[in-house]
Amino acid sequence: MNFDYPPELQAYLAKLDAFIKADILPMEEENIQFFDHRREPSRTQWDNQGLPTPEWEALLARAHRIADESGFYRFALPKEYGGLEHEDTNLWMCAIRFHLASNPLYGGGVSLANDLQTEHSVVGNFPDFLMLYHWGSTKQKDEYIPARLRGDFRMTFGLTEIHHGSDATHMDTKATTIKLKDGSPGFSISGNKRWQTGAHHATHFLIFARTAGKAGSAHGITAFLVPRATPGVSIASYEYTLNMPTDHATVLLEDVQVPDSAILGPLHGGLAIAQTFTHENRIRQAASSCGAAKFCVDRSIGYARDRVVFGKPLASNQAIQWPLVELSTQIEMLRLLILRTASEMDRVQREYASGKEVPAWVAIEEQLGHKISMCNYYANRLVCQAADNAIQVHGGNGYSRHQPFEHIWRHFRRYRITEGSEEVQMRKVAGYLFGFKTGREKKGKL
Repeated sequence: MNFDYPPELQAYLAKLDAFIKADILPMEEENIQFFDHRREPSRTQWDNQGLPTPEWEALLARAHRIADESGFYRFALPKEYGGLEHEDTNLWMCAIRFHLASNPLYGGGVSLANDLQTEHSVVGNFPDFLMLYHWGSTKQKDEYIPARLRGDFRMTFGLTEIHHGSDATHMDTKATTIKLKDGSPGFSISGNKRWQTGAHHATHFLIFARTAGKAGSAHGITAFLVPRATPGVSIASYEYTLNMPTDHATVLLEDVQVPDSAILGPLHGGLAIAQTFTHENRIRQAASSCGAAKFCVDRSIGYARDRVVFGKPLASNQAIQWPLVELSTQIEMLRLLILRTASEMDRVQREYASGKEVPAWVAIEEQLGHKISMCNYYANRLVCQAADNAIQVHGGNGYSRHQPFEHIWRHFRRYRITEGSEEVQMRKVAGYLFGFKTGREKKGKL
């Protein structure tokens, strides 16, 4: 068994590094106010609901454009849309995410190469693409996917609500069948959605609503592509958060009328759409969190070696050594579990690529869902511990915004809640270990 990266992957990472050093880091240096101690004020419109500044978003768009022109941005996409379509995409994406978050040049996941606070990276993730690609009608794919890749189509993900979070089978939003003004069949959607990331510049909202069945049933939830300008759609507020700027909106829907063609995927079977990309997102996020944890530990070790206190290096104190020893051990074990799990995901996807009764994502959930949850919840907790320890090792310097650790902690803390809270993911693991997993839990809990 070989635990080294394949030579092809090593060469790709070297090529990616060369691109970042030549084209991305100079842009970051030219706009350093977005990345040094001024980062939050420079990125945030404090007098406009806490939204991102246009200058900050323009810089991210420019980085995306350059990465796309250089052939890196669409790495994970199918070849027909400009991607590499590698047979080991999950393994490679995890290696890339870990590398970009752990590399000392790239700021622990908060640099222009890989600013995860805004889900930005020179190697894109594209969860919205996956939903359109796997579930869209021919017309939807022909219209929306090219627009998405041009940046002209942007949608939020409307599952979480004001009163409902991790359990996706309970929601207040409902859609009822109606006749539209032109006499054609359609739906009227009423309800609410919360934490709608990117709502300030979205062209569409992907809204999940109950169309049949009772609360708690996985059957009867439908996904709708709702244009932002549709009457009845309004943004009630943008929520100020631990990490600013914000683009997380509370959206209200009152008699929002859409045609049948707005349905994405099967009627009453929309919850499966949400599960299409959760595995990829969770394992890649785990890799990023693990990489950022390594960044914090490596910086702390370097600082402890150089910092002299009471006439000797800070690193000579066991109180400094032992927490970093534990974190380093946990990081290495977790990194190997992430890479193994990603490799197994690629194997399952190859096996279920064609001729199987169930889609690949269903097989991945059944065979590897518990391992993906292990990786994700533990990595997100570990990076918070590593960032907190880095602040402690650096003392007053670590508490300062001139170091990146407080920003890393504020950003990565969110992932213990999003992508499925760590409690929900631990429940998934427990269900596997103790045999509690029921059919409803398999289908209804994200």
